[in-house]
Amino acid sequence: QVELVESGGESVQAGGTLRLTCASSEDTYKFFCMAWFRETPEMGRVAIATVTSDGFTTYADSVKDRGAIWKDNAKNTLYLKIDNLKPEDTGVYTCAAEEVRARCTVRAGSAGFGHWGQGTQVAVSS
Repeated sequence: QVELVESGGESVQAGGTLRLTCASSEDTYKFFCMAWFRETPEMGRVAIATVTSDGFTTYADSVKDRGAIWKDNAKNTLYLKIDNLKPEDTGVYTCAAEEVRARCTVRAGSAGFGHWGQGTQVAVSS
């Protein structure tokens, strides 16, 4: 049973920086695809950023040029950083991972991810 545990969620002011971590109980090098999702009542669950096992990344338009996703296989941890936070960045951020997946892009959505964390709440105030 793979366990993913997010941390770093907080209440921050617009313009600030968000740093989230996702610790995996499984060796992260085994995952072809890892991702961050944001869930809100209005939009549901939306992919924010993805990273493949060889480091290829994709980002949602909402965080492009502001966000960064990477993983450290030595620490079995996935990271997300978003600069210049906006109120619309508010939501529950969840990490996901999958060993085998046809595509690892934000456009591919949430289908096919077998491992999910519980989520961490982020609130951005204006």
